[in-house]
Amino acid sequence: MDAAVLTAARPRGDVETLARLAKGDMAAVDALILDRMQSQVPVIPLLAEHIVSAGGKRLRPLLTIAAARAVGATEVENALKLAASVEFIHTATLLHDDVVDGSERRRGKVAAHLIWGSATSVLVGDFLFARAFELMVETGAIRALGILAQASGVIAQGEVLQLTRAHDLNLDQETYLRIISAKTAELFAAAAEAGAVGVGADERTTAALRSYGLNLGLAFQLADDALDYGGSSEALGKNAGDDFREGKVTLPLLLAVARTRGREDAFWDRTINGNQRTEDDFRRARELIIGTGAVSATLDAAGDYADAAKAALKVLPRGDWRSALESLADFAVSRAS
Repeated sequence: MDAAVLTAARPRGDVETLARLAKGDMAAVDALILDRMQSQVPVIPLLAEHIVSAGGKRLRPLLTIAAARAVGATEVENALKLAASVEFIHTATLLHDDVVDGSERRRGKVAAHLIWGSATSVLVGDFLFARAFELMVETGAIRALGILAQASGVIAQGEVLQLTRAHDLNLDQETYLRIISAKTAELFAAAAEAGAVGVGADERTTAALRSYGLNLGLAFQLADDALDYGGSSEALGKNAGDDFREGKVTLPLLLAVARTRGREDAFWDRTINGNQRTEDDFRRARELIIGTGAVSATLDAAGDYADAAKAALKVLPRGDWRSALESLADFAVSRAS
């Protein structure tokens, strides 16, 4: 199926409705973030602001706020602190990722490690992790603290697993899904779960919101992987083709390799296993990946996870917050059109 046909056939979700609903709460979260990233060491807030203020949809803290509001909470002070914690964890992982991957851009800006150096970027990421845990402790919500602490460990394990399987065309789809579940979907899941737990939601509702976040994260990452070959740098917030240039084995690549087996083995072996790539190679890889339908198949998979995310929301009462979360699941996929 053509990617444009796929996304046209799905509801075109948006994140703006959720952002409008959470505008006041997110202003408070942003104020917390700005306050807590300050330090007497000047480079720390300077570097942190570079990435924090670079834009982005703030999807993960939005999830924390939306989860709290969707279960009917009116007092959300804990959720605000947990949302700021989630954004700090996410930002710290981005700083670390960009060093590990050698990325050149992040959220449309030059990657921090290219300006301040790798060591400084890693250490500022560590500082943001520390700030995240300070905020969690302030809530007194021990279970929410446990959820986000566990998520931080899962994310780190996902990073290591991906690193050990880099440039590996023998990577199976099950392991690939384990990697993106850990690296991306786990924080989405923890963000939603912690938001619900932080305001005292019951077990059934909390589990449903965790399921929503996990499936949303998988849909979001699969769509990102498709966008790397079928989208623009503006849509990605980084350079299109970075996954290929860094030798990352993602689902579109795995599918294209399988579908061109016997015809393009030498090309894939040189560019991925052999780690020898040129810009002309990316153009060829992109043609093969789109031409074999691998991008469309990846978006199909993303659509399935988005549907699972929406199904998980059925335990919530109908209303603006639930509708906005459903729209966000559609947005995760439709942005790839």
